[in-house]
Amino acid sequence: MSFSRFFRTLQLALKSVLLHKLRSGLTMLGIVFGVFSVIAMLAIGEGASTQAQRQVLELGATNVIVRSIKPPDESSNSSSGGFTSVIRYGLNRKDYKVLSETIPTIVGIVPVRELTQEVRNRRYTLNSTIVGTTPEYLDMNHLKMAQGRFLTDKDIRQRSNVVVLAFGTAQILFPFENPIGRPVQIANRAYRVIGVTQERTASAGIGGSLSGKDYNKDVYMPLDTLQARLNTNDLFMRRVQGSFTAESVVFDQITLKIDNRDDVIPTAEVVRESVGRTHGTKKDYDVIVPLELLKQADQIRKIFNIVLGSIAAISLVVGGIGIMNIMLATVTERTREIGIRRALGARRRDIIQQFLTETIVLSGTGGLIGITMGLLTPFTFKGIQWFVNSYVIDQAAGTSDMGRLFSGMEPEVAVWSLPLAFGVSVAIGVIFGTYPARAAARLDPIEALRHE
Repeated sequence: MSFSRFFRTLQLALKSVLLHKLRSGLTMLGIVFGVFSVIAMLAIGEGASTQAQRQVLELGATNVIVRSIKPPDESSNSSSGGFTSVIRYGLNRKDYKVLSETIPTIVGIVPVRELTQEVRNRRYTLNSTIVGTTPEYLDMNHLKMAQGRFLTDKDIRQRSNVVVLAFGTAQILFPFENPIGRPVQIANRAYRVIGVTQERTASAGIGGSLSGKDYNKDVYMPLDTLQARLNTNDLFMRRVQGSFTAESVVFDQITLKIDNRDDVIPTAEVVRESVGRTHGTKKDYDVIVPLELLKQADQIRKIFNIVLGSIAAISLVVGGIGIMNIMLATVTERTREIGIRRALGARRRDIIQQFLTETIVLSGTGGLIGITMGLLTPFTFKGIQWFVNSYVIDQAAGTSDMGRLFSGMEPEVAVWSLPLAFGVSVAIGVIFGTYPARAAARLDPIEALRHE
């Protein structure tokens, strides 16, 4: 087909489509929403995947995390007002020594002990997580200082009574004054504030491996200070319904930094074997490998995109059925026109080209409108987030893992989805427009001219 002939055919197609604007617009809606659904679904899938991968990368792609887990059978009976037996579980000093001294690929190790305590500054109080750790904790968890300094090796050696406040903790305890150098009270002891960390987005839980963590409500203390002042003899007393529960845990978590990304998986296997020797059959620990979680997140993203894309593609098929229906009706309406064109010398191929061009104009225009709407997905999603956070999710739900994940997720329009969705929309138009076009071409010219 020459360019001039193609241009003339396109002009006739546009004229026929615009002759019935409302009908053409309603016909295109199926394609419009189909294309929009494909782009929006894939954008939401990419955003959710990116958020999950970001959570994993915050743990460190070259890190291996060993956590203490309280076994379900580690419980003891207690009488009213009585004292329970000590529950001992989790990581201990022997584990720390084995991991730090026997595995050459480990270039950094950060032990952590966490306790929940009331922190007070005169009339301001907060139930906060007291994190006993070492100076390497700051870089290992991608924290930055807003004021003052973080813990040092000297603080660890001297068991200094100093603390570093997280951003949110400092806001609550010191709403109107600079906290640096001021004392806070924890379990009837005074500790001097030496620094405040910058605000950091809370992390959502990652599958069943790690629970969510709010870094803005912590208080950081030298590990030896915590164990000497709050966790004496590794015991932590807790009063529950009139009875005391005593738990003996040395470390809640030990984070290991591996020298090379390629060594992470093999090192994790060695860590599992090494810790397993000291704990035997007692499953009171878990080894978490962020790199494995990252690979799982990437696989889930691919499956997620396929599922969401397939669901959205159904809308395109429905739109294609609508186009076929309208084009069949159009053939019936224009039977006399087809007869006249055939009588003037138009071939069947010309009739097929004419009706297929009209179908492609409908589906292509719908595809372009759908792409435009799809590009607005991030802005639309932000509006939905604002509405949900303001009127649907209450304060308790907003701090849950799902609330944090939803609030932090940002749809990312996949560039490759734009030509894909448009190409599919045009292909749908061709596929579902072929039968009506062939039906028009097969009409007998004499019978068509007699049609009223």
